[in-house]
Amino acid sequence: MPDETTLEGWAPEIGGGLTLAEVVERAFDYRGNVTVVRTDGAEVEGYLFNRAREVPAPFVQMYDRNGDGPLTILYAEIRAIRFTGKDMAAGNSYAAWLRARDAAKTTSGAPPAAGA
Repeated sequence: MPDETTLEGWAPEIGGGLTLAEVVERAFDYRGNVTVVRTDGAEVEGYLFNRAREVPAPFVQMYDRNGDGPLTILYAEIRAIRFTGKDMAAGNSYAAWLRARDAAKTTSGAPPAAGA
């Protein structure tokens, strides 16, 4: 796995200690686009926003990179998931906000806005 602070660029090998369900959970928590490689070789790039594994036919749901969807893909149709999009949450932690606040105080005397 790449840098522990982000999954960006990770292309996990499913099997041999890493299950599809584990990769799906990480893709669900990821704040960037992923590429789902289907068993037929087709690839869908987009934002994975939902998953259901405790149902008779487990599935994921995602919007493709154009915003079309939701698309439903069964676990049985997934060969791989790659973390191909920019991790939008990387560097946006509370610690990063504190550093920005301290830097702003030093330069302007006022803290940054809450969304900074």
